[in-house]
Amino acid sequence: VVRHVGIACDYVRVDLGRGEHRRPDYLALNPNGKVPTLVDDGVVLWEAAAIAFHLARKVGDPLWPSDVARQAEVMRWLSWELAHFSRAAGGLYFERVIKPWIGAEADPAAIEESTASFHAHAATLDDHLRERIYLLGDELTLADLFVARMLPYADEARLPLDAYPALARWNERLMALPAWRDPWPTA
Repeated sequence: VVRHVGIACDYVRVDLGRGEHRRPDYLALNPNGKVPTLVDDGVVLWEAAAIAFHLARKVGDPLWPSDVARQAEVMRWLSWELAHFSRAAGGLYFERVIKPWIGAEADPAAIEESTASFHAHAATLDDHLRERIYLLGDELTLADLFVARMLPYADEARLPLDAYPALARWNERLMALPAWRDPWPTA
């Protein structure tokens, strides 16, 4: 979101491996001891969706729509993403990417459960996107960025996107966005 809306931002790396997220000064900002955390002119926010909303609204970017009905739609998709789609895709990512990375065995039952869940929710998403460019129509919103957050890892997690042509086209449109394709700070 920072790159997409063009906000100047100072990034501060928090070295999780060294426990910097558990230091008292960091916990004073984010009592969960997680990243990300935003400090902006006295406003302290944690949780990515809240930070993204704050930044988009601050600059009046249409990632956060101005009308209440479209705002409710964004919130609906953010809720759906957390409860359903990212749980399924994230489960596959965890089993197929994270577990091998940490030297643990993937759990076939968890993969089977996440795959079934992914198919159910990907079908819903594919059907919704069939006649749309983005989730809310012709304009990119925070809903797109959050619902799609696992898709850059589709190959590694072996997400079966080929079965969902509208979802795959939507993913390609997002990957064409420079800020989506390369979101990380260079500093």
